Amino acid sequence: MVMQNLGGLAPNLAKLFGGMRPGAQQSNGLVPYKRHVTIPDGDAAYDTMAEVLAIIGALAAGAARTLIWEMTVPPQQLMRWGFGSPAFPDNQGYMWFFSADIAADFQQGSLILAQQDANGRRTEIVLNCDDSQLHLPDPATVVTATPGSRLEKFPLPEKVEFPLVGEDSRLQIYYDCHVAAAAAEDTVAFSIPITVYQR
Repeated sequence: MVMQNLGGLAPNLAKLFGGMRPGAQQSNGLVPYKRHVTIPDGDAAYDTMAEVLAIIGALAAGAARTLIWEMTVPPQQLMRWGFGSPAFPDNQGYMWFFSADIAADFQQGSLILAQQDANGRRTEIVLNCDDSQLHLPDPATVVTATPGSRLEKFPLPEKVEFPLVGEDSRLQIYYDCHVAAAAAEDTVAFSIPITVYQR
């Protein structure tokens, strides 16, 4: 009787976390697939380069950590940052990111991947990375700044140590600016793998 009551406790606890589900619940017949998110995948205030540039380009060195992009999880889906496993590098996800004044220089800072529950009360940092590791060193053009091969990109396996993010919760990107570009940034771009579990 006690075990039956405990078994019914898990779904109720999951509701308390606003859609973030413990990693152990990724099974239950849900089949994962890989997806890469880019700027247009963001919510309405974050789905164009102009919108993201208006936020990130206004940051000065030492500015407070700032939300630059977010995406709300749609119905019938669960998500996590990253894809695959380091044990299978040919199959794991890889990411890139840069913010730059093209033909001049890059903005320098830290890119932070986070997830937030539906009520905005709980935010978990999944990755905090120096963004110089996320792009090629030449800002001359978008092509020379953008990594092409897997060997030039930053590995991001599925972050299974974090809960799955459920309906109405959010995947988020924050930025800490360390050194602003000499002139105003005119380009920001990224491609980051996620794992999607479809109900």
